[in-house]
Amino acid sequence: MKNFLGLVILGCILTSSIALAEPSLIVIFPQTNYQTSAQKIFFLGTAPPDGQVLINSKPITRSKAGHFSPSFPLQLGENLFTVRHDNQELQIKVTRLTTVPELPQGLAFAKDSLTPASDIARLPGELICFSAIAPPNASVSVNLANQTIALSPQPQQAQLPSNLAALTGQNQPHAQSSVGNYKGCTTVATAADLGQPQFQLTLNGKTITQPGSGKIQILSRAQLPVSEVTADAGVARTGPSTDYSRLTPLPKGTRATVTGREGEWLRLDYGAWINSQETRILPGAIPPQTIIRSVGYRQLPGATEIVFPLQVPVPVSVQQSEQALALTLYNTTAQTDIIRLDDDPLISRLDWQQVAPEQVKYTFNLKKAQQWGYKLRYDGTTLVLALRHPPKIGNTRHKPLANFKIVLDPGHGGKESGASGPTGYLEKDVNLVVSKLLRDELVKEGATVVMTREDDKEVSLAERQAIISQEEPCIALSIHHNSLPDDGDAEKTKGFAAFWYQPQAHNLAMFLHNYVIKKLGRPDYGVFWDNLALTRPTAAPSVLLELGFMSNPDEFEQIVNPEEQKKIANAIAQGIAEWFMSVR
Repeated sequence: MKNFLGLVILGCILTSSIALAEPSLIVIFPQTNYQTSAQKIFFLGTAPPDGQVLINSKPITRSKAGHFSPSFPLQLGENLFTVRHDNQELQIKVTRLTTVPELPQGLAFAKDSLTPASDIARLPGELICFSAIAPPNASVSVNLANQTIALSPQPQQAQLPSNLAALTGQNQPHAQSSVGNYKGCTTVATAADLGQPQFQLTLNGKTITQPGSGKIQILSRAQLPVSEVTADAGVARTGPSTDYSRLTPLPKGTRATVTGREGEWLRLDYGAWINSQETRILPGAIPPQTIIRSVGYRQLPGATEIVFPLQVPVPVSVQQSEQALALTLYNTTAQTDIIRLDDDPLISRLDWQQVAPEQVKYTFNLKKAQQWGYKLRYDGTTLVLALRHPPKIGNTRHKPLANFKIVLDPGHGGKESGASGPTGYLEKDVNLVVSKLLRDELVKEGATVVMTREDDKEVSLAERQAIISQEEPCIALSIHHNSLPDDGDAEKTKGFAAFWYQPQAHNLAMFLHNYVIKKLGRPDYGVFWDNLALTRPTAAPSVLLELGFMSNPDEFEQIVNPEEQKKIANAIAQGIAEWFMSVR
């Protein structure tokens, strides 16, 4: 899924597919002046298969067609590489950046090291922590209002790799020196606007003072603001930035008390964080609390709706498990004595319990393990949960997918080119080729297929998600081809992979992965739980397939082979038909 912005041919950058008048040495990645924090990097390119390709005078291994992707270690700073084939030569510079903050020289704080780095708000009695990077053996403190907080040197701690490390198997933490890292915390018992903290540094008898970047406010528990979600699905997270994990999206209209702030992020009373741009503050509103009495139930064609009448729209979360779906209402107290639930195509029983003083959990025990999608919305102050019924799976051998609707998403498109192979052939193009072949196979089996794009145009991730939500297919598949982070072993890494996020998609992902690998004998890259835009939809089981690695020289030859493209399209279509039969 790596985006390669262009390709280098004798120092020139091209951004389209290659049509060369005569054979040339090509390096697609990295481009010269590339910067990375990785300890090594792979070189992706091609040259005529005759002769040798040398990188810094070292012969490299190539595929039969002449493609290559060897890895080389990087030293901190500039690394110069010379790539040679016959009389052609390329010069490529790669700069490795340090991940360790640079210690300041002399009497100074390291640039941008003072935290909090933005305005924050906390409740009375909560910890407020400060940090700074300064020379070793210094004395560091913070003056805040009428108190002084000493910042102490910190012991060595582990540095965690990025989430992408799970794709290369290099996801172990490693020790990071904390020399020069100073931290300290305090609490404030009463509401107040404390202003900017003043950081003080003393070294060798000299002292400097520097204001922090953010202001600090202690909120009044009696006057906490109330926010309302204005986005269709507010993105709730475990912390105050997009680096933190997603939680169940909050339906439009959800109200919650704000118990903290960090920059543009709001902490809501049930623990999640949301970007303030997806909310509005309701002046004068008191903290939202509701009771719930009766729970409504209605059967619709293809779905069962459960209706929760509330006094105000409160935060919710959904958890799927084997043959169950649980919905939790926060800031809610049950006064429930009666619930009607007739014999239902989907639900065998509905249980509820007050799991905490203001937290009610409803558990839908389902008749089948496979779940087919759900939608969550507020109609005024009433929460509506729509659970989709299983599709009617026929027994016809000639048209096993008759009356089934499937959304196919050819990944990338337009300016979003995706990964690139060693020749410059783009992922967006091969995704579309295979998706059309797969569509044709599915139609032969009787399916109705909706494509998110049928040509080389840009379709946003939100638009692709909206198509799945509007079409309400039986399943949705996103077709991609893979690449690696900079430090991946592109020469050895290959294989078919499936990605899922919602539990309702796990069985489909696992089945298709195993089916294709067994039927075609493809290498196995694995099955991954992954928080991707095209695995997140809840309206239908949604799976993203990575059919192979553009960055692997040998597998790339298979990826661009028309006969192999037909084989994998056919195998995926057969796998889909077999899966539907297995879960009917």
